[in-house]
Amino acid sequence: MSDSDSDLQLAASMAKAADAGELYAASVSRSGGTVLALSRKDDEKLLLVGCPADTYPGAARRFTGDELATDGDVPVLFKLCRPSPVNAEALRALLHWTAPRLGGTEPAAGLGDRLGLATPGHVRAVSGSGVLPFLAQQSIREMERTGRDPQKVMDSASWGVFEAGWRGGFGSDADHLKRTEDIDWCLEAGFTMFTIDPGDHVADEADSEDAAKLAERLPALPWDGLEATEADLRLRYVGREFVLPGPGGDVAVSFDEETFLRAAVKYGRAVAHVVQLARHLESKAPQRTTELEMSVDETASPTSTAEHYFVAAELCRLGVTPVSLAPRFVGEFEKGIDYKGDLDLFRARFAEHVAVARRFGPYKISLHSGSDKFSVYPICAELAAGMVHLKTAGTSYLEALRVICEIERDLFCEILEFAHERYDEDKRTYHVSADPAVVPHADGASDDELRSTLDTDDGRQLLHVTYGSVLTADGGERFRPRIISALKANEERHYEALASHIGRHVSPFVRPE
Repeated sequence: MSDSDSDLQLAASMAKAADAGELYAASVSRSGGTVLALSRKDDEKLLLVGCPADTYPGAARRFTGDELATDGDVPVLFKLCRPSPVNAEALRALLHWTAPRLGGTEPAAGLGDRLGLATPGHVRAVSGSGVLPFLAQQSIREMERTGRDPQKVMDSASWGVFEAGWRGGFGSDADHLKRTEDIDWCLEAGFTMFTIDPGDHVADEADSEDAAKLAERLPALPWDGLEATEADLRLRYVGREFVLPGPGGDVAVSFDEETFLRAAVKYGRAVAHVVQLARHLESKAPQRTTELEMSVDETASPTSTAEHYFVAAELCRLGVTPVSLAPRFVGEFEKGIDYKGDLDLFRARFAEHVAVARRFGPYKISLHSGSDKFSVYPICAELAAGMVHLKTAGTSYLEALRVICEIERDLFCEILEFAHERYDEDKRTYHVSADPAVVPHADGASDDELRSTLDTDDGRQLLHVTYGSVLTADGGERFRPRIISALKANEERHYEALASHIGRHVSPFVRPE
């Protein structure tokens, strides 16, 4: 009998002795003399940790649970444990592949999970693709709106990885952070990538101001934070041209007076803010255990090539090396739907952004609000040659609702009506353009009409941005328990829906061997 067969047999005997229900065979793992497995009884998942009698408690000491023993001539002592935070920490310590790692410049896909149930489906989507999944990814805003916290996000990813037996590695992204205390919160939970969002410090109005007005504003930049003077920056940029090799040929980035002023005024404060938070992270984290992304995607105006160059050059000068950077692209990256805009113009500008990233990193170009942008994925994959970090979140929630629509029609109807009520308020902090008037109401709608809400731009955005209100309605008791219960009862269907839909996102970025 092979070691794996022996471990599976032992896990099955533990599950039987504990009356722990059905075993997830893929989860069966060994660390030294300890065998671990996950099982499911009804809607509850249970951890089994067993050791030979002569080594017990050994690694089992790390876990909290009920002490039991298998039947037979040579009983094995084991613990029956709940998936608690303490046990998740012990799991990560014992099985290194259930803890996140750094992503570096590998092609990556951020797969946000707003329900805490999606990881096994996400794993199926990326399996065999060569794309590193970031399975613990959530912004502070999303955590607030879903009633979660960094530890819950991290733990649900670890349990999902364990259940699926995924040993390919995964990343974790504390997304859209704006404050040092949020960095500390996510660092304590074990996050490895920190996405700094300095959007509140970007002066979008600089795009429409003339050179005279911009010159008036330049002296007010935080020069101490930039560790420079106005004269220093002028010498570095004004009147200079930088030629960068790009995927479509050389890219010339020129700075006349007005181009420099616009870049500095628009992004100078943002750069200083990123540097401040980056140094705070560096002071708190052990060396080379974290990586940093800068994101300015949630701003009103596109990031020009010169502005990207200015930001990247200043970060480099100040000793901050991002692993990825998310510009505000031309066109519209609205939530939950495909790209809106001129694809030829997007291609041209994206190639220029890649040239800047190669010059100052190389670092990855990050595609925020990347869900369902199927028309741009081939362009990005071609031009960036794998140096891409795609971010998705809401689209997995929508796929969960698709499953709910099929299996719990009445529940879906309630959610749809509630989304109609909440949309005008909830859309305020999201980039969307849905017209709720064209989205069917549940009353009197046919099954086909209900399904269609998840296939139209208006319906997807209506349901996408109201997730927080749905999941926290009536203190989280109105919809969340029913959604969770339905998806757990139809677990395989949920996983397959995610694998199919997220697989469409990942497939353009698969690199030929």
